[in-house]
Amino acid sequence: MHGTIESGFRVEIRRLDELAAFAPELRLLTARAIAPNVFYEPAFMAAAAPVFGRDVLAGLVWRRAMPRELIGLFPVSIVRRRYGLKLPILIGWAHPYGPLGTPLIDRNCSAAAVTAWLDHVAADPALPKFLLMPYLPADGEIAQAFDAALSHRDGRSRHFALHKRAMLAPEGDRAGYLDQAMGTKKRKELRRQRKRLADTGNLTSTTTSDPVDLTAALADFLSLEASGWKGRAGTAAQGHDAISRFVVDAVTALAAEGKASVAWLALDGRAIATIVTLRSGSAAWCWKIAYDEAFSRASPGVQLLLDVTEAMLSDASIARADSCATPDHPMINHIWRERLALSDRMICVAPRDATLFARVCRLESFRRSAIDAIKRLRKLLRRT
Repeated sequence: MHGTIESGFRVEIRRLDELAAFAPELRLLTARAIAPNVFYEPAFMAAAAPVFGRDVLAGLVWRRAMPRELIGLFPVSIVRRRYGLKLPILIGWAHPYGPLGTPLIDRNCSAAAVTAWLDHVAADPALPKFLLMPYLPADGEIAQAFDAALSHRDGRSRHFALHKRAMLAPEGDRAGYLDQAMGTKKRKELRRQRKRLADTGNLTSTTTSDPVDLTAALADFLSLEASGWKGRAGTAAQGHDAISRFVVDAVTALAAEGKASVAWLALDGRAIATIVTLRSGSAAWCWKIAYDEAFSRASPGVQLLLDVTEAMLSDASIARADSCATPDHPMINHIWRERLALSDRMICVAPRDATLFARVCRLESFRRSAIDAIKRLRKLLRRT
């Protein structure tokens, strides 16, 4: 699908499998993005699309220039019966392995790019007029770009599931960050645990993005994850062939561009903890972590996270790192002290639909309340 607007911009809708043709333009956009999103990096999207993006479309915003310039990427899908009614909603692309819905927007014209996209959604008869953007930053430059675009068109929006997750965004003394964040008593206890672990064998901490070492490191990660609580819950990647292939393909492709690495803590050559880290621009993501529960008394996951954190703190090219963790995570929240505010933002792109928008918001609230109630009931039934 193609579409145009009468301005200095042009918007077109493409399938995800068509984006390979725009790889050079997408890489330039990721470098200029006002807020990086590794899950919208071309390499990651290509690996994720067959598993999590079969019905996803990509809104491409171009500046009318010679040569033309890509200034916005908005991956979305059309969900026609989200509420059991014939009421289609346009939903931004996020999934369990890509928990961030920040669109890629050129830092030099962020509000204009968002305005061009919303104008196109409003004008295109094939697209719903209500847009739900999951895991969208609730403050900062991205939120400001959406606020400016909505103000310009007298649009409306509402935040759902507003929450904060741990983030590493050091200011000032990076060398003393961990002591200040955790306290000397806790750090001393972790050093004692680490020494006790080292006394039982040869303890090593290694990080790699080398293709040969990466293959073995990813195999260790998948195995460790499957041996823990995710394996028992049936959510480990290794239990699903398509997902485990996606993990390997995504990390390998990003690593080839210097945007992924795997760290592992090994005892006598056997991995007891692994962390997969992703990079895009000045940002990093602590994407996946797994550890051997047999060594839980020595906190191998925490030990390795401290190694990874220290490496990030010593790397001036990393301005911030997203934990990808749940809110109030019992481990990383006590180590990474900054917070990333996110919400699922419902947007009405056409002012004339304000009354219907209020109904959509009520339906969305009801849907979320019903899901929460079902989750509570399931937990209750497991206990009985």
